[in-house]
Amino acid sequence: MAKKTTRTGKSALPVIVGVIVAAVLTIALLVWLGQRGGDANRASTGESLIGGSFTLVNQDGKPFTDKDLRGKYALIYFGYTHCPDVCPTSLQAMSDALDKLGPLADRIRPVMISVDPERDTPEQMKDYLSNFREGFIGLTGTPEQVRQAAQAFRVFYRKVLEDKGEAEKAASGDYLMDHSSIIYLMDPEGRYVDHYPSSIDPDRLAEGIRKAIAEHEKKNTSS
Repeated sequence: MAKKTTRTGKSALPVIVGVIVAAVLTIALLVWLGQRGGDANRASTGESLIGGSFTLVNQDGKPFTDKDLRGKYALIYFGYTHCPDVCPTSLQAMSDALDKLGPLADRIRPVMISVDPERDTPEQMKDYLSNFREGFIGLTGTPEQVRQAAQAFRVFYRKVLEDKGEAEKAASGDYLMDHSSIIYLMDPEGRYVDHYPSSIDPDRLAEGIRKAIAEHEKKNTSS
């Protein structure tokens, strides 16, 4: 299980507020995705609405683009390593769900993309992801690169500076990140397949992934 940041005293309120904001953002995105229907990832022009090109670096400091995910399914989550609760819980659910999938898990790459590039260096990502299932890919980059990746997946995030001056807070590195919290399943061609709330338990996540892949492959075989 990942290490969790503990906050006490008056800093507890921003943590609670951050969790509430993340939940609201996630619910809004889930509603939007649900309203798009089973083929929600396609606009009338055929352009994908979820997913797209990005250029980042992995936890080994090597360049990594969306094309490097091709060939296998990808389970993608946007979060950050200083997250006190939602992110480690979500990554653990992903790890446990993959364990439950047996041989099917070999066809799926678990991925965490940072929304906090200022603190999430490749080294930090590598250390953090060592707490979870082996094979996790950690991606980070410049603020602009992260922004482009988040936009491709319709992910919202922002820095929370609490009660200190903005400059002091940013300099100290003592801040939280509000962000939408959704797990995406993408196919071997980088196309959206399904999505899951980060609060989902591992059993339901494993069941959802297995069902989504079976239906996706059946549809592609018959078309």
